[in-house]
Amino acid sequence: MTLSLQKFKVFSCEAMARPVYYYSAISPHQIDVELIRIGLHDHPLQLNNQLQQYIDHTQPETYDAIILVYGLCGRAIDGLKSTHTPIVVPKAHDCITMLLGSGEAYNQQQNEHPGTYWYSQDYLERSDRYGESMALGSNIPADPHAVYQEYIIKYGQENADYLMQTLTSWQTHYTRAVLVQNELGVQKQIADKAEQEAIKHGWKLEVLNGNLSIIKRLLFGEWDKDFLVVSKGSKIQMTTDENIITAIKFIN
Repeated sequence: MTLSLQKFKVFSCEAMARPVYYYSAISPHQIDVELIRIGLHDHPLQLNNQLQQYIDHTQPETYDAIILVYGLCGRAIDGLKSTHTPIVVPKAHDCITMLLGSGEAYNQQQNEHPGTYWYSQDYLERSDRYGESMALGSNIPADPHAVYQEYIIKYGQENADYLMQTLTSWQTHYTRAVLVQNELGVQKQIADKAEQEAIKHGWKLEVLNGNLSIIKRLLFGEWDKDFLVVSKGSKIQMTTDENIITAIKFIN
């Protein structure tokens, strides 16, 4: 689906800052960008509430679409809805999919190297501001107990137990670290930091070429099967199939 000249409001995790700014600048559409602090995916209920507030406070009839540069991210986008403006979001588990360029590339990495710690330019340079050593998407939460309590509140005890088990079970056996680079480049100090972190933990560091086509198509309004367009009066719902998310109608 390709749109004529449109106006988009973009809410993006800081982990995607450089690609978002770059493709917003060269997009044929008019785009307003607002970045949201890295690390809130460790607290999915908090991130969900914050994103919903941003959506609700977006002025009706000002934008043709609200774009979320987020994956499912621990179900942080599950249930988000708009009563006035369509929402567009990639069908992605997390930002790793967006940096690799496809769900197929993501699945291949997960299947072949499940114990991988991920780094990128934006993530390493911006997480430093908060005094935290973090990795993309698959990192263990800084406060697992707080995350567990959030899951209980939103999803119930049984689902919370399952989500925490899924979140942490494969992360205890890291053997590999990956620095994802792309056409925007990686600064030397960031590459050095990734190398130092990998050495400190006894991991082998690899540099992997990514692909920013998802970000480009998202911000260029080229919304094909890789994106979910949530119409007015609908909300995002997580699925258990390869689509990851779908849209369903909600009742006020």
